[in-house]
Amino acid sequence: MEGVGEMDLMGEHFDPSIVGRIREAELESRSGSDNIEGAASGDDQEANEEGPLRKKKYHRHTPQQIQELEAFFKECPHPDEKQRLELSMRLNLEAKQIKFWFQNRRTQMKTQMERHENVILRQEHDKLRAENDMLKEAIKTPVCNKCGGPAEPSNASNYELQQLRIGNARLQDELGRICILANKFLGRPLASLTNPASQILKSSLELAMGRSGLGGLPNIPGSPVLTGHEFVEGSFMKPPIAGMMGNEMSYERNMLVDLALAAMDELINMAQPDGPIWVKSVDRGRDVLNREEYMRTFSSSAALKPNGFVTEASRETGIVIVNSLALVETLMDANRWVEMFPCMISGAATIDTISSGVAGTKNGALQLMLAEFQVLSPLVPVRQVKFLRFCKQHSEGLWAVVDVSINTNQDGPNGDPYSTCRRLPSGCVIQDMPNNYTKVTWIEHTEYDESNIHSLCRPLLSSGMGFGAHRWLATLQRQCEGFVILMSSTIPGQDHSGINSNGRKSMLKLAHRMTYNFCAGVCASTVRRWDKLRVGNVSEDVRVLTWKNINDPGEPPGVVLCAATSVWIPATTQRLFDFMRDERMRSEWDILSNGGPMQEMVHIANGHRRGNCVSLLRASSMNANESNMLILQETWNDASGSLIVYAPVDVPSMGMVMNGGDPACVALLPSGFAILPDGRSHGNGSNGCLLTVGYQILVNSLPTAKLTLESVETVNNLVSRTIQKIRAAIQEI
Repeated sequence: MEGVGEMDLMGEHFDPSIVGRIREAELESRSGSDNIEGAASGDDQEANEEGPLRKKKYHRHTPQQIQELEAFFKECPHPDEKQRLELSMRLNLEAKQIKFWFQNRRTQMKTQMERHENVILRQEHDKLRAENDMLKEAIKTPVCNKCGGPAEPSNASNYELQQLRIGNARLQDELGRICILANKFLGRPLASLTNPASQILKSSLELAMGRSGLGGLPNIPGSPVLTGHEFVEGSFMKPPIAGMMGNEMSYERNMLVDLALAAMDELINMAQPDGPIWVKSVDRGRDVLNREEYMRTFSSSAALKPNGFVTEASRETGIVIVNSLALVETLMDANRWVEMFPCMISGAATIDTISSGVAGTKNGALQLMLAEFQVLSPLVPVRQVKFLRFCKQHSEGLWAVVDVSINTNQDGPNGDPYSTCRRLPSGCVIQDMPNNYTKVTWIEHTEYDESNIHSLCRPLLSSGMGFGAHRWLATLQRQCEGFVILMSSTIPGQDHSGINSNGRKSMLKLAHRMTYNFCAGVCASTVRRWDKLRVGNVSEDVRVLTWKNINDPGEPPGVVLCAATSVWIPATTQRLFDFMRDERMRSEWDILSNGGPMQEMVHIANGHRRGNCVSLLRASSMNANESNMLILQETWNDASGSLIVYAPVDVPSMGMVMNGGDPACVALLPSGFAILPDGRSHGNGSNGCLLTVGYQILVNSLPTAKLTLESVETVNNLVSRTIQKIRAAIQEI
């Protein structure tokens, strides 16, 4: 009994006084390095650079300057050179003073957080140590629960042994935490206190999960409790997994931890630039999975491929204008993740947070998620995936986020909506670069059932251009460029309308919502409860859906009809995009143009690539005093494809938005086009693309009204005529 009470942990006797020394040394090291990094004032720094030491000069900032600096720090603690220059001009300070103020402020905040964490850890350790001492004293004088007198050793031994094991397990978890801190501080594990490094990594996850070794887990404060209908902009999927609750939680979480660690190892291996797992393709020069080498390296993953499934695997590397911490925070937040990839993710939700990370960061965070992935075509069903997402910081400025599917078989073999797609270890490795950029290596590896994919779109998916790494990275680069413009104090434009910065930001937000709603209608995700219609005169390749809006202020009330289809067009994606966004050619296909060219009234750049913008259009034949309707349009073009989305907007609502008003109450019904590569090799003479056409039309302003066959045929004819006009115009160009 005494051997257990003496904390004989992992075969070593551990002195708890080491805890305080390690933490103090770590805190001093961190604070000291941060102070060296730039805690001195601007004048002190200049004195050191000149050589001879002068008497220090102290310049106190005015309260107004400090207030503005603090407000900017809350929004952006790491301003770039341009932002620092703008601040210096606005506050009448030198750029160096701005730079050193932010360095000192970051150092101050970091030191305060570490001191607070140190106090909490000390209190926790003292409490556990006192509890353990109390349990050891109780062993010496056991008391009988029935009579209150001295108990026989045999009567009390089981209870006392269990209590000692509880205390010992808690102290063992505390030891695991200290080992992690020591490992981070020294750069290597403590040989006298630890098992191999793999055991340390696992202990850190177990600590974050609250594992006590008693066969059960407590509820985690702050974990989201979903009913199945909390989501970004509507309802999503179904309630959380019942099998993850109750007494089976401990076993399930042990399994999930092992699965996450194995997936992270596989992702890091596959991200190696010179590894044998990837080879270059001949036609496109992209990375292609070496299947034989992969099966030899990861035989356990490859052996589980379901019958009838096909594999798609891709890897892409690029530079993104975002820092690693911001990108990691975005990926680990379901709502921000959807906002970053609105055309690829129709919805996502975190249904269980197994680990929230270590020391207030996302390092070691592990969560169970649901998501719907989409290609902008009604001929490609959305992919519903249930997966683990695990985040780990491998070194300073180097992070990795990995996803891997789990199979709970809750709905049986034929009823599981997640059984048509299996996400093998996929994700990204993020490395900080100078000037607030990051180098991102994205890996996508999926197995899916091809039988429910339309033959027109199968080459798109098999080539990796539908759900592959190429599309994820291109979308990330374009979105980050747009967010930089949205957050900047001055948004570039080419019009002379006199709209201020707040008005431009409101227009961008309204356009982003318009694009998101268009994608939800084209792909028919479960985010919105669409009712699919079967009409005899409508082709099977045209999906017709209906939606009744009652209380959503972002759409007009009534019955909304949506029709969408995808066709092959004999033109490259760039050629078709240039034609569709040309205001002079709009009358060739748009019935809203009144037979004449469009006039661009407002132009807001939404990226560096040509054509990435938000515009406000008006038919040139209209008189401004006679018309009450404008057209809001967003277009973008990147390496993965193109998009053109537009919606009619009344003049009063648009005037409110351009004055900086809230765009959430502006009613929109978007229509537009998605242009995707056809996925075929151009070496055999193929030179075409896939065009998705989607229309959303209000057919009745009363939500209780019944849908008529004439309305369905009208929308179907509109889709057919638009496609015919585009094909005819492309052939003439």
